[in-house]
Amino acid sequence: MDTQMEKEYMKGGEFLIADTTEIFTPEDFTEEQRMIGETTREFVDNEIQPQLPALEKHAWEIARELVKKGGDLGLLGATIPEEYGGLGLDQTTGVVIAEYIGRAGGFGTTFGAQTSIGLLPILYFGSEELKKYWIPKIISGETITAYCLTEAGSGSDALGAKTVARLTEDGQHYVLNGEKMFISNGSFADVYIVFAKVDGEKEKFSAFVVERSDNCRPGSEEHKMGIKSSSTTPLILSDAKIPATNLIGNVGDGAKIAFNILNVGRFKLGASVTGGAKLALAEALKYANERQQFGKSISSFGAIKHKLAEMAIRTWVAESITYRTVGMIDALIGDGADNTKKLQSIEEYAVESSINKVACSEALDYVVDEMVQIYGGYGYSADYPAEKAYRDSRINRIFEGTNEINRLLIPGQMMKRAMKGKLGIIPAAKALQDEILNPQM
Repeated sequence: MDTQMEKEYMKGGEFLIADTTEIFTPEDFTEEQRMIGETTREFVDNEIQPQLPALEKHAWEIARELVKKGGDLGLLGATIPEEYGGLGLDQTTGVVIAEYIGRAGGFGTTFGAQTSIGLLPILYFGSEELKKYWIPKIISGETITAYCLTEAGSGSDALGAKTVARLTEDGQHYVLNGEKMFISNGSFADVYIVFAKVDGEKEKFSAFVVERSDNCRPGSEEHKMGIKSSSTTPLILSDAKIPATNLIGNVGDGAKIAFNILNVGRFKLGASVTGGAKLALAEALKYANERQQFGKSISSFGAIKHKLAEMAIRTWVAESITYRTVGMIDALIGDGADNTKKLQSIEEYAVESSINKVACSEALDYVVDEMVQIYGGYGYSADYPAEKAYRDSRINRIFEGTNEINRLLIPGQMMKRAMKGKLGIIPAAKALQDEILNPQM
């Protein structure tokens, strides 16, 4: 491990036993981060939200325009190094942006695919040639990207994928065949990050950059419960021929790429759903103050006060763990870190990222459910904001690895680290046992 990673820091999962006074909160934002946050909020409220009804009807040309506007504002490339056209800012800034994008309904999924899972495999694992060619186009919004991991028979079991890539006899191209499912941005993406098994072998699970063509084309739009303002389609690969140089990393790196990129997606999803929860709480408060029953506002009733208080509690906890996690990541990254150090630092907090994903997505589900209840019958009407918030929320417990899978990852990773001596859990447990067996009178 390099020098940056050897310094004193709170190890991933060590929050259980370690004492710390260094906790990052939104009160610690720099002026630049606050300005970028405000720019994002204005972009969402003034540009995106008025277009959501059209996006729900699949006006994907508007989605492309909005992605391009986000690129013009620098929001797509905030954390991308300057050498590839980005702003080179820290992960906290990226999370601030993600939180405000959480106010954008299904378009937040479009944005997330463009800036996270559809981009970062190239940034962290791609060749210099792939980085220089694709990253500037993606973060400008000129090129729309998508991430293609899931298949009809392989969801949580990503390595069960059936899509195959075969190298041509001259070694110059790969030919891909298979079908991917649930591809965000599928209908209007220009390029796809596709995971496939070279020669059909599990140990050769790999990732590729595949441009849209007649042989790499989206299927029909999925008829979804929520996030209707984002595109979700299958991707059909039929003898899709790509240059061999479009391999991301090395043959067999697919699992490493997929799982490391999902760590980023998880803590950013925590931020996005926190933004959604804040908006839902604000709308519920406004409605509760305006709605009159029995001659007074329903916000004066104890039952409604209790609901609003519980919504506020869960939203505050979601915000707190979101910024504590990214604060630890940025503290470990430090100044001047290269991509390898950044990825190592993010991976260090894989446990916390999974916790963020589970806790924040379930907090949002609670908040929007109570929002519907506060609105009463109007909460079930599509003419009011609670209905869309409710159906848009549900996908977050499935995205970025289901909450069930993440609940398995959390103790699994912690036990693995403990057994390798990376955490002080075992000595702490022994000390506790000694204290219990030998109490001091």
